[in-house]
Amino acid sequence: MKNLLREKSWPPYLVGAGIGILSWFAFLTADHPLGITTAFEHTTALLEKSVAPAFAERNSYFDQESPKIGWEWMLVVGVFVGAFISSKVSGDRNAPAVPPLWEQRFGTSKTKRYIAAFIGGMLMLFGARMAQGCTSGHGISGTLQLAASSWLFTAIFFSTSIGTAFLLFGREGRKNV
Repeated sequence: MKNLLREKSWPPYLVGAGIGILSWFAFLTADHPLGITTAFEHTTALLEKSVAPAFAERNSYFDQESPKIGWEWMLVVGVFVGAFISSKVSGDRNAPAVPPLWEQRFGTSKTKRYIAAFIGGMLMLFGARMAQGCTSGHGISGTLQLAASSWLFTAIFFSTSIGTAFLLFGREGRKNV
């Protein structure tokens, strides 16, 4: 029998069941759905409050929210720690800074790749906050609760992701994945 922890990828049904169990645990212990973008939103608000308190006083966000470093940050930390442990145990630590598909389309510049990744991450975070939830908040927790808004969000983020991939890499890009 193979040691599943040493595998570089797991069966999707097993991963789905694991995420479902994690979601149950999150509701049971924290009474909150899975989601991590709120941690970044609260951190930014706290930084604003410490750097520009006068501006923060006039910001209506603080009337509606009480930003804090909360349980969501444990999920953020858990993602990084879990990914690190997984990469060490499975031996999958050789991801190139510039993947072959990116290199074929945009060249070998690491700087260009990192800037694009940062901008893409910022756009995803902005979109998640605009939708009042991220792929884990809506796509996992919301769909598990059968929330219509989450099912709509999930359909939209899948279709826009596919469209963005075709825009960036073209139809011929699928041959290099």
